[in-house]
Amino acid sequence: MSNSIEVANLSNTGRRRPHNEDSAVTDSALGLAIVADGMGGYKAGEVASAIVAKMVLDAVRDGLRSVKNGQVNEDSGMMEQTEVVRTAVLEANAHVFNTAQTVPQCQGMGTTIVCLLVRDARMTVAHVGDSRLYRLKNEELSQVTSDHSLIQELIDRGFFTPEEAVANTPKNLVTRALGIEESVEVDVQELDVSDDEIYLLCSDGLNDMVEDEEIRLTLSKYSANLEQAAEELVRLANENGGKDNVSVVLVRPKTQAPTRLAFINKFNRLLKKGS
Repeated sequence: MSNSIEVANLSNTGRRRPHNEDSAVTDSALGLAIVADGMGGYKAGEVASAIVAKMVLDAVRDGLRSVKNGQVNEDSGMMEQTEVVRTAVLEANAHVFNTAQTVPQCQGMGTTIVCLLVRDARMTVAHVGDSRLYRLKNEELSQVTSDHSLIQELIDRGFFTPEEAVANTPKNLVTRALGIEESVEVDVQELDVSDDEIYLLCSDGLNDMVEDEEIRLTLSKYSANLEQAAEELVRLANENGGKDNVSVVLVRPKTQAPTRLAFINKFNRLLKKGS
């Protein structure tokens, strides 16, 4: 489906870092957006995020050529497009891990990733690490992904409230990332989408510097102009300290009326869940 998303893509070094280790790529015709936040050694994080972003983009492009919109994988019960994305992320993880093991200057490198794919009013979300996906709908902001971080793990286990965790736990300690281990668990979700929503993919350089409420107000104010909204979010991150690289990708789905095939596939998915 051509022109399935409207996008704005902006990545900035910030005020403290010497170079940008984030990679943000989009393909509006494909309906794909990716943000990766690299880590490890001198420029090695930059290498890791660039490898992952390009590999996932290329693999999803190739994999979708043989996938029909809404087609369901019988083994997993998820859409084939979701399996394409998951496989692409796993292959990228293996490549970064192998590179880190064989190239001395890349030792210890890794990267987070958050990506979305929109096809025929359905979205696949995949993420590893603490780069986030938010959704703005009816001027309400919600976080779609859950961070793979020490802070989030302590919150999930009931040791701290979110406020206590931020005050007592070092930030940016991720518990899961690409390239660190030979295999990795990729969190995936499938969502229905509509064209009255805006999705924000970001590295932690944004949400560490800008509170969720300020993000919400900014997206609501500039919802008619995604480029302006992205510029304002990056400006706010830098104005508040700019301690890290900051990447912002904004996505507005351009959905079409559901086809008869889409209704049939959705019905089949419901049957599988009920069985």
